[in-house]
Amino acid sequence: MALEMRVLRRDEWDVWFDHLELAFGGVTEPAPSREHFRSLTEPDRSLGVWDGEDCVGSASAFGFRLSVPGGALVPASGVTMVGVAPTHRRRGVLRSLMRRQLDDIRTGEEPIAVLTASEPEIYGRFGYGTAAYSLAVDIDTTRVRLSVPPGTDAVRLRLVDPEKSLADCERVYAGLVAARPGMLARQPGWERDALQDVPELRGGASPLKCVVAEDPDGGVIGYARYRVKPDWELIGSDGKVEVREVHAPDPAAYAALWRYLFEIDLTWHVRAYGRPVDDALLHLVSDVRRCRVQQRDALHLRLVDLPAALEARAYGAAVDVVLEVEDAFCPWNAGRWRLTAGADGAVRCVRSQDPADLALSVRELGSAYLGGVTLTSLAGAGRVRELRAGALREASRAFAGDVAPWLPHNF
Repeated sequence: MALEMRVLRRDEWDVWFDHLELAFGGVTEPAPSREHFRSLTEPDRSLGVWDGEDCVGSASAFGFRLSVPGGALVPASGVTMVGVAPTHRRRGVLRSLMRRQLDDIRTGEEPIAVLTASEPEIYGRFGYGTAAYSLAVDIDTTRVRLSVPPGTDAVRLRLVDPEKSLADCERVYAGLVAARPGMLARQPGWERDALQDVPELRGGASPLKCVVAEDPDGGVIGYARYRVKPDWELIGSDGKVEVREVHAPDPAAYAALWRYLFEIDLTWHVRAYGRPVDDALLHLVSDVRRCRVQQRDALHLRLVDLPAALEARAYGAAVDVVLEVEDAFCPWNAGRWRLTAGADGAVRCVRSQDPADLALSVRELGSAYLGGVTLTSLAGAGRVRELRAGALREASRAFAGDVAPWLPHNF
């Protein structure tokens, strides 16, 4: 029987999601989590591959706005829920889904596609490059202390109900988005993602807790969401603080929130995942070696409309460079492009017949796009070739950012 790909109908969602659970190991999501995923799914942007009545492939996307260097919020397609049934491997199902999805994204005039990868090696062949990394830390708070900036002691901290404090916390988050590439402006419904607190998924930890930092007038200027996982050994308590989020634009408020997390009674460890690679926390701790820092890939990015994407961001230095771009999967991006950015902030990217200065694939452009991966480092791996002396340094300086890109939550 021939396979059929079609846009998801609302009455097919349960069968479609059952397939996705199977593709990710067969563990059934608790009912509240399942309903949350249902509420976020955009059926018109969701694809299913069907073998008769069986769903054997899936891919979906969310309509996001992604912060890019310069602070602009660019329409971006958040690729998600990609899976192929184990019975239908090596039949071109994934490639067909990626082909249809990128064509649809292009038609929808979103110049960028982004995803978080369960298996990073899969998506490079479809033109996605790793554009942002993240850190996990496991800090021994019996040995690590914080050196806090002036004003930290004046910050008032208050435990609040996560639900009732949602609006205040979202205002803090929204104020940070434009300042760091890779952050997502939360669309309606996504503000509740951070409040998901299903008992079956806590792993023995407490219900979600929230502490806010306030200015002298009682305004919320930062917050942390976390859980506490009690544990005991013969010598005493060995509890863990599991940090979900810490956000505060003010250094004193940021330090006060971390100090609070470090000093929770009956805990010896603070664990946090998905932190930015240039997190100020690394400069507050007394001994970074005791923080057990690990880096991993976070956000993978693809340029769908190359000139529109390159013109949407700002550049850190003036640049005039001709790029020879390889893009076999989206051939409309392939060829020579002249990218110019002046001191006045004007950016232009147009087709060119001039000799190329740099040669690279769209995957490398995706990696460098948010400013966290340098073209120079990619050239060191042989993935960018300099064809005009000096062009690599010029372009690498222009693409590089002042802060590391960061995806603060998965999707």
